[in-house]
Amino acid sequence: MMILRPKSSPRHYATLGGAPSTAPIATVPAWLRRALPDAQSLAGKEVEDIAITAGAAIGALDAVVRRQERWAGAWRQRLALAAAAATAKQAGRVEDESALRDAVLLARPGDFLSVGPAGLLLLGWRRLAARPTEELLTLKNLAAVLEEFGYAPDDEAVSDLADDLRQLAAGAGMVATLTGTFMAAERHGFARAVGTWLADALLAQRLGWPHAVPLLGAEAALGTSARPRRSAASSVATGIETDPERAKGLLAAQARAALRAIDLCTELERRADRLLAVAPKLRAKAADVVVEKLLSNDAFVASEQIAGMSDRGLRRLFDRLVELGAVRELSGRPTFRIYGL
Repeated sequence: MMILRPKSSPRHYATLGGAPSTAPIATVPAWLRRALPDAQSLAGKEVEDIAITAGAAIGALDAVVRRQERWAGAWRQRLALAAAAATAKQAGRVEDESALRDAVLLARPGDFLSVGPAGLLLLGWRRLAARPTEELLTLKNLAAVLEEFGYAPDDEAVSDLADDLRQLAAGAGMVATLTGTFMAAERHGFARAVGTWLADALLAQRLGWPHAVPLLGAEAALGTSARPRRSAASSVATGIETDPERAKGLLAAQARAALRAIDLCTELERRADRLLAVAPKLRAKAADVVVEKLLSNDAFVASEQIAGMSDRGLRRLFDRLVELGAVRELSGRPTFRIYGL
């Protein structure tokens, strides 16, 4: 898949309370949505045809990523939340997005174990969205995310996995990288959720994105079983996929995920622009810090400590932002409220 990448633009990093976006996010072309095959039509298509569609979808997403919007942090974190909810469901857990958000945001400060197993899944996906791309596949980071996904790998297993990923990154094409990543995860006994995380990390690395965009984790249909299968070590290095139907399913899932991410980006752009438009009207101390946090995160708990702002002042600021239509209260509770774009 060849992807033409425009130069990134830092236009939204100029000022905190600056003007909202002047150029709208490009919507997904109608032809691209029509070209995306559904599950029923996959059998009648060739891998190469679906790879072209997936390449076009990733190319459209690449253009969005390179705009480096000020609210890209909130966008990636919202995608991470969706991926964590899907991962939790695949693991047989009952926590939805709201419960996962609560588990992390309402946990005791500094006590990551208090978030519980489902909350750790969200922290794993947030790790993908927040850490610089070049750090994602280091031995230290791989070990940490595997623990967050519920594994306790030894140093040798982590090192072997990292070696497989380096081989894929060094020589495989886009299709072989995608399929080979899942095969590498399976070879080491990890479920497909780990494969989705690794595939997103390798995609960001290949395209030179500063941060990865959580994509595949929220896809229910990936053309692969949720149960890990032991794959031959020799096939991982080349990324050769012996099951073309599975390869087509993975490519179609990646294309769907890219379009879904673009759609969410368009939605969040409208909300972020509203927040930026009202920001100059805010008179509360440290209001600029609150605005920045809202642009950088999925959500923000009203009880968070902000230097220079009292608890009462923060609550009043959020009430004002809700009144102005700039943020939403996400929990639906009268207490322990959570706000976000």
